[in-house]
Amino acid sequence: MAADHDRIKQDLSELDAGFIRVLEDLIDALIANGSLRLTDLPPQALEKLNLRKRARRRLHDALDLIPDDDNIL
Repeated sequence: MAADHDRIKQDLSELDAGFIRVLEDLIDALIANGSLRLTDLPPQALEKLNLRKRARRRLHDALDLIPDDDNIL
């Protein structure tokens, strides 16, 4: 019974992570088309959004093994 509960919690966590990414992309799209301004968001939401963007940028930079400015071909 506890194993089922733990598995359900893990499944929900994975779904939440994917859904959060969808929300981030939606916010970016709304900002890009002018439907939303960053100043429309509550300060706490803006702070969390910025923290996630910085964390994703750091992860991307850490995984970027070949710099963009290298002319390999």
